Amino acid sequence: MIQFLKNSYRYFKKKNNFFWSVNWLKTYYFNFKMFPYAIARKLPVYFYGKVKLSSLKGTITIEAPIKKAMIGFGQRYELVSQSKKTAQLVLDGTLIFKGHVQFGIDYFVYVASDAICEFGHLSSMASNGKIICKEKIILEECARIGSEAQLIDTNFHTMFNTETGERFPMNAPIKLGKYNFVSNRVTIMQGTITPNNCTIASNTLCNKDYTTLGENILIGGIPAKLLKENVSRDWEGEKERLEKNLILFK
Repeated sequence: MIQFLKNSYRYFKKKNNFFWSVNWLKTYYFNFKMFPYAIARKLPVYFYGKVKLSSLKGTITIEAPIKKAMIGFGQRYELVSQSKKTAQLVLDGTLIFKGHVQFGIDYFVYVASDAICEFGHLSSMASNGKIICKEKIILEECARIGSEAQLIDTNFHTMFNTETGERFPMNAPIKLGKYNFVSNRVTIMQGTITPNNCTIASNTLCNKDYTTLGENILIGGIPAKLLKENVSRDWEGEKERLEKNLILFK
């Protein structure tokens, strides 16, 4: 009987903590503004904590079975749990989700008009992460981004060759392959393409196509270079934990 009461207490405490962690006003507003009623009523997108929705002029598409809370903005799934309340979403272009996706606390997501930003199943961006998408950014399945990392597919300003007058492209797509692990404080710039099963070391700068290096690699440095071959995060060992602990509703 005592054990039953303890279990019941833990269950209701967990439910209560979860209830108060959700920003219900922004959650309902976003879903019913961005989706048809049949999808919106299922509340596939949850917002946790304070967030500034600076613009919702764009569109959002979910290319997966619709489930409650399958996409979480501001989830406390890391060791860091204290928020600075700086989360911001600017959606002028297109967001595509292909399954369960998570954003940690204090994120900044900017998708420009005519730009496309796509997230695969179980992809994520940890706390204090930044995504600035002016053209196209793709994270494939299980591409997981560490804290304070940033993906920026533009250099913001027009650059040119002072001798020839040649102007360089301002934007270039970014694509992270399946089962990529991006460590903390990594900067991924325009033109970056990574192979499947690629690990990127902390404090790295990526700025080119790395697929010629093959799969199961570790890259790092400024700019990134091959550090080790035949190495991979234990995705099979972790996938069950990811699906169990990081996804609140199935």
